[in-house]
Amino acid sequence: MININGNFSDNNQVLTPENRGYSYGDALFETIKVSNSKILFLEDHYFRLMASMRIMRMEIPMTFTMEFMEAEILKTIEKNELLNSSARVKIQVHRNVGGLYLPTNNEITFIISAKALDTDFYLLNEEAYEVDLFKDFYVAPGLLSTLKTNNKAINVVGSIYAKENDLDNCLLLNTNKSVVEALNGNLFLVKGNTIKTPPLADGCLKGVMRQQILNLLELLPDYTLAEESISPFELQKADELFVTNVIQGIQPITKYRKKVFVNEVSKMLLQKINVKVRLG
Repeated sequence: MININGNFSDNNQVLTPENRGYSYGDALFETIKVSNSKILFLEDHYFRLMASMRIMRMEIPMTFTMEFMEAEILKTIEKNELLNSSARVKIQVHRNVGGLYLPTNNEITFIISAKALDTDFYLLNEEAYEVDLFKDFYVAPGLLSTLKTNNKAINVVGSIYAKENDLDNCLLLNTNKSVVEALNGNLFLVKGNTIKTPPLADGCLKGVMRQQILNLLELLPDYTLAEESISPFELQKADELFVTNVIQGIQPITKYRKKVFVNEVSKMLLQKINVKVRLG
């Protein structure tokens, strides 16, 4: 069952050729993990969506409060009989039909869908996980590149490239040839006691799990946090690399080209994230 503006339907064929998300990528989305009816990091997701809608000049309905969004998510979970399990919830917001590049109005429609997940909390995947650079196309850094819009062609093509080359993931570069992020999450690099992640100015997604990791690192005096550009040459010199997103949590990278990495910091951070989830 999908939730369309608060109304439920078991018919997934809701897309028309005039849909602006389909026609122009005039849409945003949030992917949220829900565990036993607990919406993880709800406030961060809500405020990112609101900020993104403002940047896209979408009209935010007066009713679109955080409490409203929470209620609609839980209603969707209940309709899909997932209240007592874990679920991947996707909220999509698109501008309503009308116009060409220039819309005739800025009103929106929201769609919420939910699918079951296998795990309640975050588990460390210690299986082999190999990555390489994807250099066919580059991320143009700017405010729009930090948003979760429907314009994800580079992620789609990069994912196909990864599959064709027996890779588990790829790392994206921006037009300045700095490493920006992975295909499905933000990137962190560990070298000694310094943990680096690309700044938003480099064009990476303003990830919710990225922010959770940044918040944690500020409380750990043994590590130095640096939001700085990462050169491809730094990757093979790193002690550890890992990818973050709200569904997987933290995914350690075990191999980049000939370099093999450990997962000590990612394991420690994942434990702390799980503590926060349980207590939060």
